[in-house]
Amino acid sequence: MAIEHKSIDYIAEHERHGRVIDQVPFWFLGNFHFFTIAIGFVGPSMGLSFGFTSLAGALGILFGTIFVAFHASQGAELGLPQMIQSRAQFGYRGVIVVLFGTLFTFVGFNVADSVLVARGLDGILGWNETVVTLVIAAIAIGIAIYGHDWLHRIFRGCFWLCLPLYSLLTIAIMAGRIPATHLTTGNFTWVAFIAQFAASAAYNITYAPSVSDYSRYLPRDTRPLHIIAAVFLGATSAAIWLISLGAWLATRLGASDGLVALHDAGNALFSGFGVLMALASVTALVATMGLNAYSGMLTVVTAVNSLFDVHPTPRLRIISILAVAAGWIAVTFAITANAISLLFATLTIMLYLLVPWTSVNLADYFFVRRGRYAITHLFIPHGIYGAWGTRGLIAYAVGFIATLPFFVLPDTYTGPAARALGGVDVGWLVGLIVSGGTYLLLCRSLDLSREADAIRESESTLQHAAASCP
Repeated sequence: MAIEHKSIDYIAEHERHGRVIDQVPFWFLGNFHFFTIAIGFVGPSMGLSFGFTSLAGALGILFGTIFVAFHASQGAELGLPQMIQSRAQFGYRGVIVVLFGTLFTFVGFNVADSVLVARGLDGILGWNETVVTLVIAAIAIGIAIYGHDWLHRIFRGCFWLCLPLYSLLTIAIMAGRIPATHLTTGNFTWVAFIAQFAASAAYNITYAPSVSDYSRYLPRDTRPLHIIAAVFLGATSAAIWLISLGAWLATRLGASDGLVALHDAGNALFSGFGVLMALASVTALVATMGLNAYSGMLTVVTAVNSLFDVHPTPRLRIISILAVAAGWIAVTFAITANAISLLFATLTIMLYLLVPWTSVNLADYFFVRRGRYAITHLFIPHGIYGAWGTRGLIAYAVGFIATLPFFVLPDTYTGPAARALGGVDVGWLVGLIVSGGTYLLLCRSLDLSREADAIRESESTLQHAAASCP
């Protein structure tokens, strides 16, 4: 199969070959690894019982995935990566503000993944951490270079690899075949319940800046409801399952490391199964590192294209992937055991930066412009959306500032409002409400009739270009 040559380019109708059904295993696999299991440790670490942890985790995932699923419908309608579409709200150059947060998130998650995989395999199998880090980085780079189609293909393969293994382990747990060695009954507190809810919701919201990157090859006439339902089903089912599994491992086996917990639980079923479970879960996580590298590339190319008169060539695409990889590898080698908490605090900040963006973007797409955009003008520095989108940037800034008193940075800082709430992190929810509400208010003065001619001109240009293609 050929290497994908597209990056931030518009995907014309004749180039679209995606299927809605493929969105289900794709987003299922995106959460089907031991990183998700660790989200189920949050509630038990605060004394929450298995049942209430599972309930809070499920509710949080269902809530957070709503935003991710609605972003997915934009890909098929517009045929664009997520952050290119954001130029309509923030401007051709103004989108740089949110690109910083998205890039840092993709790089940060790959750093966290690399550290967890390398140290986990070193502890379980004695594999050299440096070698593991370089090997999984090379695999992720290869996946990202080959691009969209190979990502979907590899995710499907990992889905069918992991599904029977996790199913067998879960059935064994439900049948009582894996005895509890560290039984913790736990109890209920609102602080712990809301903390688990917030962690789960925030976990899926971080996919928002990239979700339409993987639906933009769907036919334009694909029904939005079908895309939303497929992404919602895939992203929620895996996360709810593994968060509940994590809660069981934490309250019944005293687990505090997702990979080690999978290994120990698997070996408790029969010898060697733990190693198989661990390696399968690592394979799935490395595939998601490829996803992060690919979306990181789209972010870098968008940023370069926004600042300079540079065309998105295949060469720039590959150089950007290598640059993103060099960044996460360098940070991975520089990080120490004591710096892990700092890393996750930094990722939390990135969530605070991303949430106002997702609110502004969805408010614009579904309530202001209702999916009507002049696509060609998203590639013009001085088109109808301008270089700097004042309304979007103001709403983004107001939403972010509103989150400051609610900040909860692990082992670093807790804002006054968060302290009053017992340390519960609701800053991301505040950002969602304030930024979206502010944007809708500011857009009351927006004259959409001025964009109508540009939209018609854009559609005509795209249709003419499609008709001239062989």
